[in-house]
Amino acid sequence: MQTKILVLDDEKEIADLVTLYLRNEGYSVHEFYDSEDALHFLRHNEVDLALLDVMMPKIDGFEICRQIRENYTFPVIMLTAKVEDVDKIQGLSLGADDYITKPFNPLELVARVKAQLRRYKKYNQTNDNVNVIDFKGLIIDNDSHSCTLYDKQLNLTPIEFSILWYLCKNRGRVVPSEELFEAVWKEKYFDSNNTVMVHIRRLREKMMEPPKNPRFIKTVWGVGYKIEE
Repeated sequence: MQTKILVLDDEKEIADLVTLYLRNEGYSVHEFYDSEDALHFLRHNEVDLALLDVMMPKIDGFEICRQIRENYTFPVIMLTAKVEDVDKIQGLSLGADDYITKPFNPLELVARVKAQLRRYKKYNQTNDNVNVIDFKGLIIDNDSHSCTLYDKQLNLTPIEFSILWYLCKNRGRVVPSEELFEAVWKEKYFDSNNTVMVHIRRLREKMMEPPKNPRFIKTVWGVGYKIEE
């Protein structure tokens, strides 16, 4: 059976664009511009994932997410022009699984949808592989030493792979440069050692990360590196 995705956005151009990209991936997409119509559909049909615009008239996306979580466990991704952390926290606290800020790259959105669907299916099958990290479009497999970003293979050296794997395993906290070096190189770290910095720069280049505002690997000056949850 085709995977069913509900798309809700009162901006028809955005809803149409999202629907086009998702249908090109083989998904069955049900597109709505009105919150009440979307809720009616949800009450009478099975859905595998919902993409909800936050700033909807009448009933906003937060309230729809709250109602979904009263009865369903499928993934919910919020779409919004809001960028404040408090809005992101509100959506996640109501049970949203991911949060995408407009304007967004449609290919990244598709990758995030795929990642949420993979995670959902794994949880349902109670087959959570601790050697695979699936995070915001980044999939890193420690068994096969393979890594993809938005469905594109990254050609990483063993050291680069080990750095990324260690940071992903410890995402949410700052990893000191000393700890990262000793975990990857298995040697004692010296203060003048810039090896970690050089490899992080190369890793970011391969991940096409903007130098001033990297999406994945953040620098915490004077301390180390961090991948945020």
